Amino acid sequence: MPARYRYRIEPDAARQAMPARTFGCARVVFNDAIRCRTDAHQAGESISPAEVQGRVITAAKATEARAWLGEVASVAPVQSVRDAHRAYRNFFDSIAKRRKGRKVGHPEFKSRKDTRQSFRLTRNGFSLRPNGRLYVAKVGDVKVRWSRDLPSEPGSVTIILEPDGHHYASFVVEVAPTPLPPVEREAGLDLGITRLATVATSDGRRQDVANPKHLAGKLRKLARLEREKARRAKGGKNRARTGRKVAVQHGKVTRARRDYQHKQALNLIRDNQAVHVEDLNTAGMVRNRRLARAIHDAGWARFVRLLEEKAERHGRTVAKVSRWLPSSKTCSACGHLMAEMPLKVRTWTCPSCGTAHDRDHNAALNILAAGRAERLNACGAHVSPSVRVAMGDEAGTTPDAA
Repeated sequence: MPARYRYRIEPDAARQAMPARTFGCARVVFNDAIRCRTDAHQAGESISPAEVQGRVITAAKATEARAWLGEVASVAPVQSVRDAHRAYRNFFDSIAKRRKGRKVGHPEFKSRKDTRQSFRLTRNGFSLRPNGRLYVAKVGDVKVRWSRDLPSEPGSVTIILEPDGHHYASFVVEVAPTPLPPVEREAGLDLGITRLATVATSDGRRQDVANPKHLAGKLRKLARLEREKARRAKGGKNRARTGRKVAVQHGKVTRARRDYQHKQALNLIRDNQAVHVEDLNTAGMVRNRRLARAIHDAGWARFVRLLEEKAERHGRTVAKVSRWLPSSKTCSACGHLMAEMPLKVRTWTCPSCGTAHDRDHNAALNILAAGRAERLNACGAHVSPSVRVAMGDEAGTTPDAA
């Protein structure tokens, strides 16, 4: 099953020009492929992916305007054409409702001003040297920070330039499934801002997952850097230098948040056979300007996605309950439903049975009960969540992830 392993790479000064040129070529070919498909559609012409590739790469190389496409590894532009084709396929599948999740819009052009650039190479475009270096076609040997060994021979690699100026190599490899021994315990999760998650388990325990608020800890420094950037002249080197400093701070926040969520998600998956969470509409919730920054800082969507990926890999189950479940204002002891429950109310007492509730823990108990009831309705009583085999996940380990 496929998995992705990511490492920091350090091309020397003499080898940084060719990756930058390859980023540009991959971006131009992607845009040309979208433009070619759009022009063909407007002309009423049916065009295949092979014909698109012939027009935007093979024929384009023979012209003076695109002759420089032959200066980079030929694998990268070909993969860009395939990326454009996949983007169109996702768009059409979303329109036809064959694709789950959020709606996918029409493919958009990439810009040279995008802060993140990348290109992908297949097996004939790279190789691993015995000395531990990565050979990239038309670039040469590149130093890699090997934070862990690759489990198998990689099938492809994506070279990524992050906004902070660091380069990364993301390898796609095949890994063996690692199912965990079955356990009896299940858990219900209530996601929040004060605490990242409040966990109620089937054996009556409570666990609080703290929210480190990584972005909030950097806001003062980021505000100072943004003011410094605003004073610089647009298009100047000093403005670009300050922009790089801002990107470095955001990169630290991202890596710290990702590392923390990986660890907490793995702990929950190890300890519970099934984890039940609410199917939250995070994209809609961040439209609240008062809570948007805090929700983004908590990273609810990423945390749930990591739970699902690790459950697939380790043979566990992650189930979602309806977002319309009144989990916070329903008494978990007697089922009494309160008429309203403002966000400022963190503890309350049930007027029916007199039970004192912590708002988040009560919601977690209701989510656990609703998730288990849904499973019983679907599978019958005394049916435990099945052991599942993983499809792999992003092993995003970098040496400076802390």
